[in-house]
Formats: sequence, C-alpha cells, structure tokens
Amino acid sequence: MLKALLFDIDGTLVETDTLHYEIWRKVLAEEDLAIDNAAYKEKISGRLNPDIVSDLLPHLSPEQQIAFAEHKEAVFRQQAELQPLDGLVDCLNWASDRGLICAVVSNAPKANAEFMLQSLNVASAFSLVVLGGELPYGKPHPLPYQEALRQLDLSAEEAIAFEDSPSGIQSAVAAGIAVVGIASTHDPAELKSLGAEIVVKDFADALLMEWLNPQLDG
Repeated sequence: MLKALLFDIDGTLVETDTLHYEIWRKVLAEEDLAIDNAAYKEKISGRLNPDIVSDLLPHLSPEQQIAFAEHKEAVFRQQAELQPLDGLVDCLNWASDRGLICAVVSNAPKANAEFMLQSLNVASAFSLVVLGGELPYGKPHPLPYQEALRQLDLSAEEAIAFEDSPSGIQSAVAAGIAVVGIASTHDPAELKSLGAEIVVKDFADALLMEWLNPQLDG
C-alpha cells in the first residue's frame, strides 16, 4: 500500500533548469568554456556540483572548484523568482488529506534546497529532506532514495518518486521505487525509456491522479 511520496526539487517542484542553464553558461564562460543546451542536459542537469565542476574544470584546485560552485549557486539564489509547478500544491494537499508522508530527495546543495522550499512556501509539507551531497553518493546512485526509505522505515513498494531528470529516475528505479516522470524540461520519451511508470508535464495533468488513486489500494 502506498505510504509516501518522494520528490526531487529542481525541475520537479519548480522549473529551474532554464535559469540554471543560463547561469552555468555564463559562469563557465568566465573560464573560457562554452556549453549549449545539449551539453547542459548531458553533463550538468541532475548531477552533484562537485562532480560537475571536477569534470568540466579539472584544472582548478579543489578549493577553487568549491568556490566556483558556491559562486554559481549564489548567483542562482540572487536571480531566482520561483513559482511551483502547476498542480503541485493540490498534489501535496491530496497527499496530506490521505495521510501520506511527503519527503524530498534531491541533489541540490543544502542552501539551494532550503531556499527553494521556503520560496515555494512548501517546506512544511515535507517531513524529511535527504540531500545527495550529504551522502557518500548522490543520484544517479540509488543511495539517496535508499536513505529516504531507511529513515522513513518503508519498503520501496510503499513509495513513489517524482523525478524530472535522467539521473534522478535512474536513482529511484535502482532503489526499486516506482517513478512518475515530470517532463518539465527533458524529453518525455527519454524519461519513459529510463523506467518511469508514467510521464506527465506537471502535477495538473489528469493522467497523474488517474494513476495515483489506484496506488492507494496497493
């Protein structure tokens, strides 16, 4: 029986990829590195910052890499004007009315996660926040989702994950959790091919509730 909904943040609760892409493009240009949208989706979207920066800017010292990532995220928080994805608040209310646990499982840096949840006015809806950067492995490794299940004392069959990125879907699927793909920026066919049970544009898509309601009965 369904007991918990587990949500990614970037691209899932809120469409941030467009802004993240523009900021990454600008800050990487400062290091004479140009990226296009395809490179962003392949090398950056859904990944941990330390992995991104070490791959793209290996000539920087570890200290410089940390400072670079912190600079990028500070710019993001300064520029972000966030609105929840359509239907998100209704979905969270639906879960609350049915006694479902809601938790966050994200690769976002802690300062960003806190900033986004507060800005969206949804922080109180989540009883647990698990961040990949605070674990030995982030997404696409299954550990972030396994850790959420461990802390909630749930089996994989008792949870559903909401993910927008390939790395996030890979993480949840590897943990044995059914996934709803949120096609806010990535190609729906790609999300489906990676193992999403269904793919919707946002939480207002009628298909979502048609699929979710039967899960309450196991």
